[in-house]
Amino acid sequence: MGIHLPGRRELTLLCLLWGLLLGARAEKIRYSVPEETDKGSFVGNIAKDLGLEPQELAERGVRIVSRGKTPFFALNLRSGRLVTAGRIDREELCAQSARCLVNFNILLQENMKLFPVEVEIIDINDHTPQFQLAELEVKMNEITNVGTRIPLPFGQDLDVGMNSLQSYQLSPNPHFSLDVQQGADGPLQPEMVLQSPLDREKEAVHHLVLTASDGGDPVRSGTLHIRVQVVDANDNPPAFAQAQYHISVPENVPLGTRLLIVNATDPDEGVNGEVTYSFHNIDHKMAQIFQLDSHTGEIVNKEPLDFEEYEVYPMEIQAQDGAGLMARAKVLVTVLDVNDNAPEMTMTSVTSSVPEDAPPGTMIALFNVHDKDSGQNAFLQCSLPQDLPFKLERSVDNYYRLVTTKPLDREQISLYNISVTANDEGNPPLSSNAQVLLQVTDINDNPPAFLQTSYSAYIPENNLRGASIFSVMAHDPDSGDNAHVTYSLVEQTIQEAPLSSYVSINADTGVLYALSSFDYEQFRALHLWVAASDSGDPSLSSNVSLSLLVLDQNDNAPEILYPTLPTDGSTGVELAPRSAEPGYLVTKVVAVDRDSGQNAWLSYRLLKASEPGLFAVGVHTGEVRTARALQDRDALKQSLVVAVQDHGQPPLSATITLTVAVADSIPEVLADLDSIKAPADPDDSGLTLYLVVAVAVVSCVFLAFVIVLTALRLHRWHKSRLLRGRGMADVSASHFVDVDGVRAFLQTYSHEVSLTADSQRSHLIFPQPNYADTLISHDTCEDRDLLSAPQSLLEDKKETFPQVNS
Repeated sequence: MGIHLPGRRELTLLCLLWGLLLGARAEKIRYSVPEETDKGSFVGNIAKDLGLEPQELAERGVRIVSRGKTPFFALNLRSGRLVTAGRIDREELCAQSARCLVNFNILLQENMKLFPVEVEIIDINDHTPQFQLAELEVKMNEITNVGTRIPLPFGQDLDVGMNSLQSYQLSPNPHFSLDVQQGADGPLQPEMVLQSPLDREKEAVHHLVLTASDGGDPVRSGTLHIRVQVVDANDNPPAFAQAQYHISVPENVPLGTRLLIVNATDPDEGVNGEVTYSFHNIDHKMAQIFQLDSHTGEIVNKEPLDFEEYEVYPMEIQAQDGAGLMARAKVLVTVLDVNDNAPEMTMTSVTSSVPEDAPPGTMIALFNVHDKDSGQNAFLQCSLPQDLPFKLERSVDNYYRLVTTKPLDREQISLYNISVTANDEGNPPLSSNAQVLLQVTDINDNPPAFLQTSYSAYIPENNLRGASIFSVMAHDPDSGDNAHVTYSLVEQTIQEAPLSSYVSINADTGVLYALSSFDYEQFRALHLWVAASDSGDPSLSSNVSLSLLVLDQNDNAPEILYPTLPTDGSTGVELAPRSAEPGYLVTKVVAVDRDSGQNAWLSYRLLKASEPGLFAVGVHTGEVRTARALQDRDALKQSLVVAVQDHGQPPLSATITLTVAVADSIPEVLADLDSIKAPADPDDSGLTLYLVVAVAVVSCVFLAFVIVLTALRLHRWHKSRLLRGRGMADVSASHFVDVDGVRAFLQTYSHEVSLTADSQRSHLIFPQPNYADTLISHDTCEDRDLLSAPQSLLEDKKETFPQVNS
């Protein structure tokens, strides 16, 4: 059998009917149940009266909330029936009240709506009328007039209505009859009326029985035995000073306080004038509270007075003389309410946790406030501490809702200990507190935050692969998974390689590791972005820039750029004239270091020399200069070892070996070098011949070049003087003379060359010691004037070119 599911239209109608039904049920739901019924007795169908199916009660969180400590009723969630939670004694619950009503509320937890319920407890005839005394002794003078009325104690029946006391009956007696009067305050007042004169001598004692009956079914009754003793004549009964005594006392009056004194007088003498006092027709509870002095008429309280139990204590005092004549007076003790009861707070529903993004108006707790006092002492005000995001909303029947006023922020306050205070308006006021612990649950509303806006780290080059180089940390103020931070690197490309090939990061700790060894000479900084993400849903993240700066290490030895050694296996030669004075610049060692900073600071020193003390090397410049004047005994060929060292730790160095030839002219250099080399290897004469031919060819080319330049100069002088001073920059600076495997470095020096038609008379003039770039001869050539024009051209140049005779 298929189940028909209601459509959207049916659901809409059902919701409307449900709303109307709830609105209609806003009034009290009323039931009645007899007292003393067994536990679980049916009272009413809550589900039906709420318009719900029984199975919906548990789904909607329907339950009973009451102010009392003892539950009288229970709700069967399976059947939807309201049943008794135990035996209910109407007399214990409501005493003599005409109607006994029990009020409570039905709470729909789903929408926190309250439905007032009122159950009337119906009285049953479960109590028998009783008299306070089992036997009453009455003394009557034999001269008592016919028609005298003697008030009798009235019976007490705890039931109400027809089940309460309804009638009295007096056993038949020829002297007495019964008359029942309706009292002003409600109960029947029986009186015994003397019908005929008494005669003590005939009958001194009369025994009667007073029967009190209720109107229940079956009828219950109680009896009072009356013993009437006839005494001799006493013609004056006691008389009270006033017919009714009234006093008002606060309920907190101390025990043993004398409340009032009743006074009755009897003009008789002797025993007939002695008056004694006693309670008459007093409730047994009041008899336990008050004490009456039978001789003085003083009334004191022996138990505390309670306004919440009795607002007025009515009593009747009887005064009797020794002969048995009596008089009665009423005493009313009015209890004034004292603010002796603090407000009582009962939590009906409490939420222990709420998400931090809960909207304003979210209900946290539903509670009831009650004060047993009355009047001004029962006026209640509930309040919360200031500066809390909560407020109280008053509902029906002194119920309050605790609701939020704005969204909460767990990162600021994660736990609220809300103290709800209820104050009455008594004097002095009393208050009570209730604590509501509210946990604010986290939502992922905060991204991870780094401690700094950017980071910088320094890494020494040539670092070990896999070593940790830096650590970043991000904090997320959320909790749980929302605060679990993982780290990653933002992908990017560095020198056409992915970032992941250089560094990696531990996703849990934020520690960065080097995946490759960095080279300061390759790149000096690595700029990347680190991302921190939490584990919330959805996940939040933030980035921070990280600059990894590579620190230089002394891993490169100095590199000598000049002089460069020949690549054909020969040895370079530097030239120095014999006439060189101390400080003459022979050559300059130029070196560089690819490191930086202190690691690239270079210093030069002469490591080894064939003639110690002849040459010196500038520590910072690398300039090789003569330390003293050259002497004839000095060898024509000097060998120097120059070391270049950086300032790194540990320092690195490089060396170069220089060969310095001492001669006044190139032919002399060649001849000297040749004479030096010839004994060592006679077979090298052919190589020397080739060297001489090469020098002659170079000299011819140079001569042709000078003639062309001279022609151009004369042409320019003819056209214009604008070209004056033009240099010959296109001339190569690298020319070597190679003799017997010894190559001479000539490019760093400026030489002045004199040429004649006879090559044997051509001269190379060396510079003076105070010039670094010009060689000046001590001997002037007599053929110098023949080439004065080319010589003037050469003097205009900053650089001159070497010429070797061919």
